[in-house]
Amino acid sequence: MSEPPRELSFDQLVARASRLAGAGPRQLLGIAGAPGAGKSTLAERLVSALGATAALVPMDGFHLAQAELRRLGRHDRKGAVDTFDGPGYVCLLRRLRAGSVLVDGGEAADPVRETVYAPRFRRDLEEPIAGAIPVPPSVRLVVTEGNYLLLPDHPWAEVRGLLDEVWFLDLDREIRLRRLADRHVAYGRTPEAAAARARGTDQVNAELIATTAHRADLVVRLSSG
Repeated sequence: MSEPPRELSFDQLVARASRLAGAGPRQLLGIAGAPGAGKSTLAERLVSALGATAALVPMDGFHLAQAELRRLGRHDRKGAVDTFDGPGYVCLLRRLRAGSVLVDGGEAADPVRETVYAPRFRRDLEEPIAGAIPVPPSVRLVVTEGNYLLLPDHPWAEVRGLLDEVWFLDLDREIRLRRLADRHVAYGRTPEAAAARARGTDQVNAELIATTAHRADLVVRLSSG
């Protein structure tokens, strides 16, 4: 990281997100960070605090399906950068920025504005579900969270330019690893397998993600205040 993280309270982050929502046309806020850093929890709390003006569209909806991961031989590395449909995520962000659907020729259907539907990842099924998250035209702030929002490589490099602001959520390594192991246990792994996953594949991904923190507008640790 190019600078130490700032410690901010949840209320301070809500205020910052609220200002962004009021900055003009629909704004997109990204929350990046390593697996287990707390991105999903923070994003859900932010959207809940902001109410109907905000919507949450996680990057996890672009996980490749289990059958496709097995076909590609990547099932054991699920969560790695090449186990997501990156181009599909980029296309969705473009639609969300436009606030309207695309017509033949790639031009926005403006002034007709329609609800954009995003996929949701179901952890209980370990599968993405298409069309599960509606984002109506009235939404002023889309919050998206995920591991690879700041990655400079194709196709992820386009993501940064589509987001108005990106926060990188930092967390103490051992706390993060413990949270990850607990999550894996909750979804059926043995404690031994959960710890191995957290310190293996998940940590490899975390080390890659850590190299992108300098591209964020804000590197933050959530305080208890």
